[in-house]
Amino acid sequence: MLLLARYVLPVSSPHIEDGGVVVRGSEIVAVGPRADLLAAYPDEEVIDYGLAALMPGFVDLHTHLEYSVFRGVVDDLPYTRWKMEVQCLEERLSDEDWAISAELGADEAIRSGITTIADVTYSGASLRAADSAGLRGVIYREVSTMDPARAEAEVATALDDMRAWEASLDHDRISIGIAPHGPYTCHPRLFKAVAEAVGESDTHVSLHLAGSKDEYDFVKYGSSQLGQDFRAQSGWADEVWMPTGVSPVRYVYQWGIFDLSNVLAVHCVHVDAEDIAVLARYDVAIAYCARCNAKLGMGTAPLGEFLEKGLRVGIGTDSPASNSTMDFFAEMRTGLLVQRSLRGEKGFFTAEEFIRLSTIEGARALKLDHLIGSLEPGKRADIIAVDLSHSYQVPTENPYSAVVHTSNQEDVLLTMVDGRTLLDRERYCTTDPEALRVTLQEIRGKIRG
Repeated sequence: MLLLARYVLPVSSPHIEDGGVVVRGSEIVAVGPRADLLAAYPDEEVIDYGLAALMPGFVDLHTHLEYSVFRGVVDDLPYTRWKMEVQCLEERLSDEDWAISAELGADEAIRSGITTIADVTYSGASLRAADSAGLRGVIYREVSTMDPARAEAEVATALDDMRAWEASLDHDRISIGIAPHGPYTCHPRLFKAVAEAVGESDTHVSLHLAGSKDEYDFVKYGSSQLGQDFRAQSGWADEVWMPTGVSPVRYVYQWGIFDLSNVLAVHCVHVDAEDIAVLARYDVAIAYCARCNAKLGMGTAPLGEFLEKGLRVGIGTDSPASNSTMDFFAEMRTGLLVQRSLRGEKGFFTAEEFIRLSTIEGARALKLDHLIGSLEPGKRADIIAVDLSHSYQVPTENPYSAVVHTSNQEDVLLTMVDGRTLLDRERYCTTDPEALRVTLQEIRGKIRG
C-alpha cells in the first residue's frame, strides 16, 4: 500500500513535499518523494490524500477512556470540588456502563488521530475498549488506599488483575502496568508495596503527581480540602496523616517509586527546581496535560524547565470528564499557546516542537520509540492523514503550523495502527459510535439522577 499526500512529516527527518509512505503488513517499508516511490513500487495500491499531511499517529500520554460519558456533567469547578463531585457520581454506573463509556473514548481517540494511549483504569474497561478498537497502548491498573492495613492487599489484587489482563491479550499492541493514584490517595505503605512488587522489572508505572495546589498543601502542610473533605468522603477520615514538610515530588521520592525503571508522572504542575532535579535524576517521564490543568484551575506545568533538564516529556489529554474532548490538535494548540504566553520570547516553542512532543517524544516517554513515533522503515505503521484543504487552512505554507494551529479532530482522514485502518475518511472500521448513542443517553440519565 502506497499512501500519498502533499506533505509527509516523518518527524525524525525534515518534512517532504509531495511525498508518500509504503506500508506492508504492520510495518513501514519506505518513506520518500512521490515520484521516487511510484517508480520503486509500481505494483502497490495507491491511496492519495491530496492536500493533507501524513504523519505518525499521536501518542496520548494520559487518558481515562472509561470516563468519557462524564463529558460536561461536572463543569466549571476547580480541581478538588470537581474531583469530589465526580467521585460521588461514579457510584451510579454499572460495569456495563463503564464498558460503554470506554468504547466512546476509544472512538474519539481514533477520530482524533490518537494511535497510542497511556490509560489509567480501575475497572479494566479501557483495556477491553482499546483492544477491541485496535489501538496501541499501555493500560495501567489503578490502585489506591490511605488505609495502611489495606495497602499490601490492594496491590496484590491489582497484580492479580494485571496478570488476568495480560492473559486476555494475544498480541503485543498493549502492555499492562500499574498506577498508584497519587499522594493524596495512597498511603506510603502502598507506594512501597508497588515499588517492591515491580522491583527491577520494566513494568510500566504511572502516578498523578503535584497536580494541584490543594495536593501540594495537603502533602506539605497537612491541610486542604483534599486533606479534609475528600478524605472524609473517601472513608479515610480516621486515618492519621501528618504533614510532611516537603513537596509531593520529594514525598513520593522517599518510598521507592522513582527507583523503578519505567515511571510516568502525570501533571507535575506544582514543582520547583529541586523537584525537577529529582525527576531528572531518576529519569521520570512527564505527561503534560495543558487543557485539563487550565480548565480545572490547577496551574501550568513548567514544560521548558523539564526539557532543559533532559526529561522525557509528552502530551496527555486526560479524560473527557476533566477536559471535555480528546481533540489532540486542541491539546497541542493550547499547550503551545499557554507556554508562549508564560515564557514570552525566552524558550519560544514552535509548532514543530509540539508535533515532536505529540509523537516521538511521547513514544520515548513510554520507551516505545524504537517501534513508533516517527515514519521510518522498519517501524510500525501507526500513521494518520490530516486534511489541510479547508478554507481555514489554505494557503498552507508550513505544514507543522497548519497541523497545530488550524486543524481539529474532524480533519483526520486516516487513522492506522499496525497497518490496520481504524478510520478511513469518516468511516470507522473497527467501532460503531452511532450504535452507542442511545445507550449513552441512558447512562447520562443515571449520572444526572
